[in-house]
Amino acid sequence: MTRYIMVGIVLVLGTPGLAVAATAGTGPLDHSGPAWSPYLVGGLIGLLSMATLYFSARPLGASSAYAALAGMLGRVVAPKHTESLKYFQDKPPAVNWGFMLLLGTVVGAFLAAWQGGELTNQWLPPLWASRFGEASLPMRLAAALIGGILMAFGARLAGGCTSGHGISGTMQLSVGSWIAVSCFFIGGIATAMLMFRV
Repeated sequence: MTRYIMVGIVLVLGTPGLAVAATAGTGPLDHSGPAWSPYLVGGLIGLLSMATLYFSARPLGASSAYAALAGMLGRVVAPKHTESLKYFQDKPPAVNWGFMLLLGTVVGAFLAAWQGGELTNQWLPPLWASRFGEASLPMRLAAALIGGILMAFGARLAGGCTSGHGISGTMQLSVGSWIAVSCFFIGGIATAMLMFRV
């Protein structure tokens, strides 16, 4: 518990300093443009993680919310099969705080992009278009769908996602989470190098 209090104190005292440094205009923390400062947002995510652990005694995570969503959809499409699954017997799918966190992440990302002037109304990011061409929208959608499925499968297999391991687990100094995060980065770098021939 003392460890959590110390981390909380560092975040509370450090976040305003990071925000000032990020908008000062010089130095390594310089952040220009309309988008939100990644340093400030990172500090706020740390505070959110601390609050989640303190108030709910559960770590911040998002992949369980996808499982709950799948269970809710399964109850509509194939209720008997869904009810027969051991996972959903132990953890009945419901709209809980994790599900609301997932919804808030999507809404918050939209609001941040809108407020920061980063809504481009483009299906193809410039890096993708320069590598695969302007007519590669079907490939982009297929890559996003397949990548999302593989990421969700990997998150359930690893017992956590980038939120569960990358934020909550590493903050608690979990060895397994640090290994998982290292694998996230290695996999992401290798995929980017293969796709974009870096």
